[in-house]
Amino acid sequence: MDLSKLVAVSGKSGIYKLINNRSNGLILEDLDLGKKRFFSSRSYQFTPLDSISIYTIDETVALKVVFESIFNQLDSLPPVEITASSDDIKAYFEQILPEYDTDRVFLSDIKKIIKWFNFLHSRNLISIEDVEEETDDKKDAVESE
Repeated sequence: MDLSKLVAVSGKSGIYKLINNRSNGLILEDLDLGKKRFFSSRSYQFTPLDSISIYTIDETVALKVVFESIFNQLDSLPPVEITASSDDIKAYFEQILPEYDTDRVFLSDIKKIIKWFNFLHSRNLISIEDVEEETDDKKDAVESE
């Protein structure tokens, strides 16, 4: 799963695909409509999804790892609705990432992660091949050490 070309834009819902980088902003593609649009860096803040990490008790965990965990448990533990009670959402996320830091990861962060996962999964941007490829890469890295 390649999150390096996916960007969250402040003030805009959804996730966009990075097309081109300009000195005064970014050209992004809407994943639903396929339309390309310029977003000025004066008006918007951009967050590449591959730069996002979730606080845990000891360190941080990349968003990609959290998405993989959600995907791997999709059949046995489907994502909760973001309209569910805060206790249900926190209980679900604790099963996905048991060591997450409850003091620094807020309910709004958890909702955003679930919303982003559902957004990407519904558009087939997260697939079993991606997760298996990541797992194989990790095994190869461990074996070479």
